[in-house]
Amino acid sequence: MDKVILSKKMKAFVFPGQGAQFVGMGKELYENNPLAKELFEKANDILGYRITDIMFDGTDEDLRQTKVTQPAVFLHSVISALCMGDDFQPEMTAGHSLGEFSALVAAGALSFEDGLRLVYARAMAMQKACEAAPSTMAAIIGIADEKVEEICATINKEGYVVVPANFNCPGQLVISGNVEAIHEACAALKAAGAKRALPLKVGGAFHSPLMQPAKDELQKAIEETEINAPKCPVYQNVDGLPHTDPAEIKANLIAQLTSSVRWTQCVQNMIADGATDFTECGPGKALQGMISRISKEVTAHGIE
Repeated sequence: MDKVILSKKMKAFVFPGQGAQFVGMGKELYENNPLAKELFEKANDILGYRITDIMFDGTDEDLRQTKVTQPAVFLHSVISALCMGDDFQPEMTAGHSLGEFSALVAAGALSFEDGLRLVYARAMAMQKACEAAPSTMAAIIGIADEKVEEICATINKEGYVVVPANFNCPGQLVISGNVEAIHEACAALKAAGAKRALPLKVGGAFHSPLMQPAKDELQKAIEETEINAPKCPVYQNVDGLPHTDPAEIKANLIAQLTSSVRWTQCVQNMIADGATDFTECGPGKALQGMISRISKEVTAHGIE
């Protein structure tokens, strides 16, 4: 009888970015899991303030500040994963924007402490860059990615920036740039057939050339941080490809602030490399929705 070889089902763990936060995030973990409590308290000590007070009982407005949001989402994501115990056995990881730092900690490339310090440095640098130039982002729904790229290219010029920032899933893309350029691009994209072009309530133009000052500031911190070879491939935002070489990982982390988040490519490449089951670790369900729209052949869920 011929031997039947079953293709191996591979588990992928993915981590959300800014925008997934909510008041109360992590509170249940803190109260019911000793490891979670220990890690949250360690984070309070590293940051020099009780971020847990804002996460558990603060206001939406407090939690929405970039300098709070990014470490809060990172902490909830990483601690959720680490508290899974033996159920957390990633064969590949990826994170959306900020979530890439969570993915690197989960894969063992970055320590929890160094990951948090880098995320906080990133958040402070990005907040400073946002305050320096009025800028924003907009979600574009129901038009081909190529058309968005084409229209942005016709508007984009020196001092007048609009670029594709997040390739989230087919038919859903986020653009980033100066306020005026974003408004012009939204009008042009609607005229070209986009179902919706919605300005987002964000502090600035993330993943665009306007983040260059933040990139310059963060580069030194990343270069001085020890990054190890991860225990599984980490699919990085800048090219959607798997990486295990620490030097490549560092270069991609630095480039990430001014480059597009190629999330669709990340997920497609993970599936091509054998991923059949995706677990989202962290607040919200945004990545599960995106993965479901990228492929109907895989399962995507939160932590059981």
